[in-house]
Amino acid sequence: MYTPLDPATDGAEMSFDGRMSYGDYLSIDAILTAQNPATDAHDEMLFIIQHQTSELWMRLALHELNAARICIANDRPREAFKMLARISRIFEQLNSAWDVLRTMTPSEYTRFRDGLGQSSGFQSHQYRLIEFAVGNRNTAMLRPHAHRADYTALLTAELARPSLYDESLRFLHRAGLPVPENVITRDLTRPWETSSSVQAVWETIYRAPETYWEAYELAEKLVDFEDYFRRWRFNHVITVERIIGFKRGTGGTSGVQYLRKMLETELFPELWHLRTTL
Repeated sequence: MYTPLDPATDGAEMSFDGRMSYGDYLSIDAILTAQNPATDAHDEMLFIIQHQTSELWMRLALHELNAARICIANDRPREAFKMLARISRIFEQLNSAWDVLRTMTPSEYTRFRDGLGQSSGFQSHQYRLIEFAVGNRNTAMLRPHAHRADYTALLTAELARPSLYDESLRFLHRAGLPVPENVITRDLTRPWETSSSVQAVWETIYRAPETYWEAYELAEKLVDFEDYFRRWRFNHVITVERIIGFKRGTGGTSGVQYLRKMLETELFPELWHLRTTL
Protein backbone atom coordinates (compact mmCIF):
# COMPACT_ATOMS: atom_id res chain seq x y z
CA MET A 1 0.00 0.00 0.00
CA TYR A 2 1.35 3.41 -1.01
CA THR A 3 1.93 5.81 1.88
CA PRO A 4 2.21 9.50 0.93
CA LEU A 5 5.49 11.04 2.02
CA ASP A 6 5.27 13.45 4.92
CA PRO A 7 8.10 15.97 4.30
CA ALA A 8 8.26 16.60 8.07
CA THR A 9 9.74 13.12 8.52
CA ASP A 10 12.62 14.24 6.29
CA GLY A 11 13.23 17.32 8.41
CA ALA A 12 11.23 19.82 6.36
CA GLU A 13 9.93 22.87 8.22
CA MET A 14 6.13 22.82 8.10
CA SER A 15 5.08 25.72 10.32
CA PHE A 16 5.83 29.34 9.48
CA ASP A 17 3.80 31.35 11.97
CA GLY A 18 5.99 34.34 12.79
CA ARG A 19 8.84 33.01 10.64
CA MET A 20 10.13 33.93 7.21
CA SER A 21 8.77 31.73 4.43
CA TYR A 22 9.66 31.40 0.75
CA GLY A 23 6.83 33.75 -0.21
CA ASP A 24 7.89 36.30 2.40
CA TYR A 25 11.52 36.33 1.29
CA LEU A 26 10.64 36.76 -2.40
CA SER A 27 7.68 39.12 -1.88
CA ILE A 28 5.63 36.70 -3.94
CA ASP A 29 2.31 38.37 -3.08
CA ALA A 30 3.54 41.70 -4.49
CA ILE A 31 4.88 40.04 -7.63
CA LEU A 32 1.77 37.95 -8.35
CA THR A 33 -0.62 40.87 -7.82
CA ALA A 34 1.35 43.22 -10.09
CA GLN A 35 -0.49 42.06 -13.24
CA ASN A 36 -3.36 44.43 -13.91
CA PRO A 37 -4.77 43.91 -17.42
CA ALA A 38 -6.51 46.91 -18.97
CA THR A 39 -8.95 44.68 -20.89
CA ASP A 40 -10.59 41.29 -20.54
CA ALA A 41 -8.54 39.82 -23.42
CA HIS A 42 -7.08 36.44 -22.49
CA ASP A 43 -3.66 37.11 -24.07
CA GLU A 44 -3.00 40.40 -22.30
CA MET A 45 -1.70 38.44 -19.29
CA LEU A 46 1.03 36.92 -21.51
CA PHE A 47 1.98 40.38 -22.76
CA ILE A 48 2.22 41.84 -19.25
CA ILE A 49 4.20 38.96 -17.75
CA GLN A 50 6.58 38.85 -20.71
CA HIS A 51 7.49 42.49 -20.16
CA GLN A 52 7.55 42.35 -16.37
CA THR A 53 9.90 39.37 -16.32
CA SER A 54 12.09 41.07 -18.93
CA GLU A 55 12.37 44.07 -16.61
CA LEU A 56 13.43 41.77 -13.76
CA TRP A 57 16.15 40.21 -15.92
CA MET A 58 17.27 43.69 -16.97
CA ARG A 59 17.50 44.70 -13.31
CA LEU A 60 19.87 41.78 -12.75
CA ALA A 61 21.84 42.68 -15.88
CA LEU A 62 22.33 46.21 -14.53
CA HIS A 63 23.42 44.81 -11.16
CA GLU A 64 26.06 42.71 -12.91
CA LEU A 65 27.10 45.51 -15.30
CA ASN A 66 27.71 47.93 -12.46
CA ALA A 67 29.79 45.40 -10.54
CA ALA A 68 31.77 44.42 -13.66
CA ARG A 69 32.68 48.03 -14.35
CA ILE A 70 33.90 48.50 -10.78
CA CYS A 71 36.08 45.40 -11.07
CA ILE A 72 37.58 46.53 -14.37
CA ALA A 73 38.18 50.05 -13.02
CA ASN A 74 40.07 48.50 -10.10
CA ASP A 75 42.17 46.22 -12.31
CA ARG A 76 40.33 43.07 -11.27
CA PRO A 77 39.22 41.89 -14.72
CA ARG A 78 39.00 38.21 -13.80
CA GLU A 79 36.15 38.94 -11.39
CA ALA A 80 34.44 40.93 -14.13
CA PHE A 81 34.68 38.00 -16.56
CA LYS A 82 32.25 35.94 -14.46
CA MET A 83 29.81 38.84 -14.29
CA LEU A 84 30.04 39.51 -18.03
CA ALA A 85 29.46 35.82 -18.75
CA ARG A 86 26.38 35.96 -16.53
CA ILE A 87 25.05 39.00 -18.43
CA SER A 88 25.34 37.06 -21.68
CA ARG A 89 23.30 34.24 -20.13
CA ILE A 90 20.72 36.79 -18.96
CA PHE A 91 20.31 37.97 -22.53
CA GLU A 92 20.00 34.36 -23.61
CA GLN A 93 17.00 34.17 -21.26
CA LEU A 94 15.62 37.41 -22.69
CA ASN A 95 15.99 35.98 -26.19
CA SER A 96 14.05 32.86 -25.22
CA ALA A 97 11.22 35.00 -23.89
CA TRP A 98 10.46 36.23 -27.42
CA ASP A 99 9.63 32.63 -28.35
CA VAL A 100 6.79 32.68 -25.83
CA LEU A 101 5.47 36.06 -26.94
CA ARG A 102 5.49 34.91 -30.57
CA THR A 103 2.77 32.40 -29.72
CA MET A 104 0.41 35.39 -29.74
CA THR A 105 -1.26 36.07 -33.08
CA PRO A 106 -2.13 39.47 -34.60
CA SER A 107 -5.82 38.82 -33.90
CA GLU A 108 -5.11 38.16 -30.22
CA TYR A 109 -2.94 41.25 -29.81
CA THR A 110 -5.50 43.48 -31.52
CA ARG A 111 -8.03 42.63 -28.81
CA PHE A 112 -6.11 44.53 -26.15
CA ARG A 113 -3.67 46.80 -28.01
CA ASP A 114 -5.80 49.92 -27.56
CA GLY A 115 -5.66 49.34 -23.82
CA LEU A 116 -1.91 50.04 -23.86
CA GLY A 117 -2.45 53.70 -24.70
CA GLN A 118 0.93 55.25 -25.54
CA SER A 119 2.93 52.82 -23.37
CA SER A 120 5.78 51.07 -25.15
CA GLY A 121 8.95 49.14 -24.41
CA PHE A 122 10.70 52.13 -26.00
CA GLN A 123 10.03 53.86 -22.67
CA SER A 124 11.82 51.27 -20.51
CA HIS A 125 14.27 53.25 -18.40
CA GLN A 126 16.15 50.07 -17.49
CA TYR A 127 16.72 49.22 -21.14
CA ARG A 128 18.00 52.76 -21.64
CA LEU A 129 20.29 52.38 -18.62
CA ILE A 130 21.74 49.20 -20.13
CA GLU A 131 22.41 50.96 -23.42
CA PHE A 132 24.03 53.91 -21.65
CA ALA A 133 26.03 51.57 -19.38
CA VAL A 134 27.58 49.63 -22.25
CA GLY A 135 28.33 52.74 -24.31
CA ASN A 136 25.41 53.45 -26.66
CA ARG A 137 24.75 56.98 -25.41
CA ASN A 138 22.27 59.42 -26.91
CA THR A 139 21.05 62.32 -24.77
CA ALA A 140 17.89 62.59 -26.91
CA MET A 141 16.79 59.37 -25.23
CA LEU A 142 16.40 61.21 -21.93
CA ARG A 143 13.24 62.91 -23.21
CA PRO A 144 10.82 59.93 -22.94
CA HIS A 145 11.67 59.85 -19.22
CA ALA A 146 11.35 63.58 -18.50
CA HIS A 147 8.04 63.01 -16.65
CA ARG A 148 9.93 60.97 -14.03
CA ALA A 149 12.56 62.93 -12.11
CA ASP A 150 13.89 59.73 -10.52
CA TYR A 151 14.42 58.00 -13.86
CA THR A 152 15.99 61.12 -15.36
CA ALA A 153 18.37 61.35 -12.41
CA LEU A 154 19.45 57.71 -12.84
CA LEU A 155 20.03 58.15 -16.57
CA THR A 156 21.88 61.45 -16.16
CA ALA A 157 24.13 59.93 -13.51
CA GLU A 158 24.84 57.03 -15.85
CA LEU A 159 25.92 59.43 -18.60
CA ALA A 160 28.49 60.91 -16.19
CA ARG A 161 30.09 57.50 -15.58
CA PRO A 162 32.55 55.74 -17.87
CA SER A 163 30.69 53.08 -19.83
CA LEU A 164 31.70 49.42 -19.82
CA TYR A 165 33.65 50.05 -23.02
CA ASP A 166 35.28 53.18 -21.61
CA GLU A 167 36.39 51.26 -18.52
CA SER A 168 37.75 48.47 -20.72
CA LEU A 169 39.83 50.93 -22.76
CA ARG A 170 41.09 52.62 -19.60
CA PHE A 171 42.15 49.21 -18.32
CA LEU A 172 44.15 48.66 -21.52
CA HIS A 173 45.70 52.12 -21.12
CA ARG A 174 46.80 51.36 -17.55
CA ALA A 175 48.25 48.05 -18.77
CA GLY A 176 50.61 50.01 -21.02
CA LEU A 177 48.79 49.57 -24.32
CA PRO A 178 48.74 52.68 -26.57
CA VAL A 179 45.10 53.74 -26.16
CA PRO A 180 45.14 57.44 -27.20
CA GLU A 181 44.84 60.02 -24.43
CA ASN A 182 41.92 61.72 -26.18
CA VAL A 183 39.99 58.45 -25.88
CA ILE A 184 40.67 58.26 -22.15
CA THR A 185 39.63 61.90 -21.56
CA ARG A 186 36.71 62.03 -24.02
CA ASP A 187 33.30 63.52 -23.22
CA LEU A 188 31.48 60.56 -21.68
CA THR A 189 28.04 61.86 -22.58
CA ARG A 190 28.83 61.67 -26.29
CA PRO A 191 28.16 58.57 -28.41
CA TRP A 192 31.22 56.43 -29.07
CA GLU A 193 32.92 57.18 -32.38
CA THR A 194 34.80 54.39 -34.10
CA SER A 195 38.55 54.82 -33.69
CA SER A 196 41.21 53.28 -35.94
CA SER A 197 43.74 53.79 -33.13
CA VAL A 198 41.60 51.79 -30.71
CA GLN A 199 41.11 49.08 -33.32
CA ALA A 200 44.90 48.90 -33.74
CA VAL A 201 45.26 48.29 -29.99
CA TRP A 202 42.72 45.47 -30.06
CA GLU A 203 44.46 44.00 -33.12
CA THR A 204 47.74 43.94 -31.18
CA ILE A 205 45.99 41.97 -28.46
CA TYR A 206 44.40 39.51 -30.89
CA ARG A 207 47.69 38.91 -32.69
CA ALA A 208 49.39 37.90 -29.44
CA PRO A 209 46.70 36.58 -27.09
CA GLU A 210 49.24 34.71 -24.94
CA THR A 211 50.99 38.01 -24.19
CA TYR A 212 47.80 39.93 -23.45
CA TRP A 213 45.60 37.13 -22.13
CA GLU A 214 43.46 39.17 -19.71
CA ALA A 215 42.82 41.85 -22.33
CA TYR A 216 42.10 39.15 -24.92
CA GLU A 217 39.60 37.43 -22.63
CA LEU A 218 37.98 40.78 -21.80
CA ALA A 219 37.55 41.44 -25.52
CA GLU A 220 35.84 38.11 -26.08
CA LYS A 221 33.53 38.64 -23.11
CA LEU A 222 32.48 41.97 -24.62
CA VAL A 223 31.87 40.31 -27.99
CA ASP A 224 29.85 37.55 -26.30
CA PHE A 225 27.62 40.13 -24.67
CA GLU A 226 27.10 42.12 -27.85
CA ASP A 227 26.37 38.91 -29.75
CA TYR A 228 23.47 38.08 -27.42
CA PHE A 229 22.37 41.72 -27.23
CA ARG A 230 22.15 42.02 -31.02
CA ARG A 231 20.26 38.73 -31.23
CA TRP A 232 17.81 40.15 -28.68
CA ARG A 233 17.27 43.18 -30.90
CA PHE A 234 16.83 40.97 -33.96
CA ASN A 235 14.30 38.76 -32.17
CA HIS A 236 12.46 41.90 -31.10
CA VAL A 237 12.15 42.97 -34.74
CA ILE A 238 10.92 39.56 -35.88
CA THR A 239 8.40 39.34 -33.05
CA VAL A 240 6.98 42.80 -33.73
CA GLU A 241 6.75 42.16 -37.48
CA ARG A 242 5.05 38.83 -36.87
CA ILE A 243 2.43 40.33 -34.56
CA ILE A 244 1.73 43.84 -35.90
CA GLY A 245 3.39 43.90 -39.30
CA PHE A 246 4.43 47.43 -40.25
CA LYS A 247 1.97 49.34 -38.06
CA ARG A 248 3.35 52.21 -35.99
CA GLY A 249 4.39 51.33 -32.44
CA THR A 250 2.14 52.25 -29.52
CA GLY A 251 4.86 54.67 -28.37
CA GLY A 252 4.73 56.54 -31.68
CA THR A 253 7.82 55.11 -33.40
CA SER A 254 7.64 53.69 -36.91
CA GLY A 255 7.65 50.22 -35.37
CA VAL A 256 9.56 47.63 -37.38
CA GLN A 257 11.33 50.29 -39.46
CA TYR A 258 12.65 51.96 -36.29
CA LEU A 259 13.75 48.65 -34.78
CA ARG A 260 15.56 47.67 -37.97
CA LYS A 261 17.59 50.88 -37.80
CA MET A 262 18.68 49.90 -34.30
CA LEU A 263 20.07 46.63 -35.65
CA GLU A 264 22.82 48.65 -37.33
CA THR A 265 24.12 49.99 -34.02
CA GLU A 266 27.42 48.46 -32.90
CA LEU A 267 28.36 48.71 -29.23
CA PHE A 268 32.02 47.77 -29.57
CA PRO A 269 32.69 48.37 -33.27
CA GLU A 270 36.46 47.92 -33.21
CA LEU A 271 36.10 44.41 -31.80
CA TRP A 272 33.94 43.45 -34.79
CA HIS A 273 35.87 45.31 -37.48
CA LEU A 274 39.23 43.79 -36.53
CA ARG A 275 37.98 40.38 -37.60
CA THR A 276 38.22 41.58 -41.18
CA THR A 277 41.69 43.05 -40.84
CA LEU A 278 43.43 40.31 -38.85
